[in-house]
Amino acid sequence: MSDSIVTLIDVEKSFGKNKVVKKMNIEIKEGEFLTLLGPSGCGKTTTLRMIAGFEEASSGIIMVQGESIEDKEPFEREVNTVFQNYALFPHMSVFDNIGYALKIRKKPKNEITKRVNEMLDLIQLKGYENRKPDALSGGQKQRVAIARALINNPKVLLLDEPLGALDLKLRKQMQVELKRLQKKLGITFIYVTHDQEEALTMSDRIAIMNEGVIEQLATPSEIYDRPITKFVAGFIGESNIFDGKVIEVHDEILVIENSAGTIMAKGSGFKVGEIVHVSIRPEYVKVSIDPVEGFNLKGTVRDFLYMGTVVNTVIDLKDNTEIKYSRFEKDDDFKERDSVNIYWNPEKAVVIKYKK
Repeated sequence: MSDSIVTLIDVEKSFGKNKVVKKMNIEIKEGEFLTLLGPSGCGKTTTLRMIAGFEEASSGIIMVQGESIEDKEPFEREVNTVFQNYALFPHMSVFDNIGYALKIRKKPKNEITKRVNEMLDLIQLKGYENRKPDALSGGQKQRVAIARALINNPKVLLLDEPLGALDLKLRKQMQVELKRLQKKLGITFIYVTHDQEEALTMSDRIAIMNEGVIEQLATPSEIYDRPITKFVAGFIGESNIFDGKVIEVHDEILVIENSAGTIMAKGSGFKVGEIVHVSIRPEYVKVSIDPVEGFNLKGTVRDFLYMGTVVNTVIDLKDNTEIKYSRFEKDDDFKERDSVNIYWNPEKAVVIKYKK
């Protein structure tokens, strides 16, 4: 990929006998907002720290702009890092915090003043330059930390759960701010989070990590609509997942039998007798009193969960699993303990290769 700015080739990291990153291969494009997303302990922060130089890779090659950087100290790499805890100097003003990196490089005072003022404009904190960090809100502190990281004009900005310490409302505001900054500057952002909504909202591409490997690397819409593993389907958003056996194939429409009944889904490359996973999002599920051709999936309405913007209806199937379907308002055609038939448009379901 000619426009890649960061490349990892067969990168691994072990702590003793525990291998936390396994054969990591990824190319990150210049100007891209790429998110490493996954549960705690999946290796995403370790990957970020290896790019930054705070951890040494056990094996493999890390390149920035085509140059291997494994032997470079963190301050020699054209990357900067923003942490969750801000790491601001409490005794320094906002101005001095932002300009600190230029000061230790002995840049002229007029250049420091010019660059700091540019950063203050960029993060919309003009007039706050004389305040100390204790006089700032959490969101303002994070913006100062970002400005301090950007003042050196890094090629890549690494962000390790930068919004994790903020409350929900402020976190959503900062998501918009960060995306605005990234687009305006055109700098490559590599972002670590375990927040799925945050990743879907902000990213150009998402790398879903699990147990040290990338399970899927794709755009947010591709990952949500076409997950390629059971883990990705279950990790991103809500999904109803069935395990079953293919009993008929009609072009790309598969008839699949599982412990709860018979369902249909669209998939290519599968054959009769094959065991598969089927993922269907709650918003694509439909419910009917009458049976629907191609489906023999019956259940009992258990309850309605009010989630603010949507209502999730929970239905118990005969094999004691549950299925959810979502609507913007309660479906008054059904009530608790009603027996219903469940179906969907087969093209909305995703068939996934079976993996235990």
